[in-house]
Amino acid sequence: MPSTPPPGILEPFLAAADAAASSRPDVDAETARELMAEAASMLHDSLALDHLDEHDLPQVVAALAADLTAVDPGAAVRDRAAAAGDDPALHDPDGVRGAYLVVVQVLGL
Repeated sequence: MPSTPPPGILEPFLAAADAAASSRPDVDAETARELMAEAASMLHDSLALDHLDEHDLPQVVAALAADLTAVDPGAAVRDRAAAAGDDPALHDPDGVRGAYLVVVQVLGL
């Protein structure tokens, strides 16, 4: 049975679903929220983000929330992974890059 993701993961994902539904007429709000809640649960259960520190985790979650509502979420997350090494704001760019690549696998993107 899937566990409930913490608010720090679930809330940004739901907010991104709401934003996508309000800005794109082809997106059903209820379906978007269900899919993003499921993605948050899958990532939480997979432990894909567990190694990230308190600084990097919120940045990764916010980026994933945006990327997963993109027209091509797989490409968006892979592009984000490729750029992680160049982000001086991250404490652990290699760990963040790895997390993005694991997310691609966990979510089947």
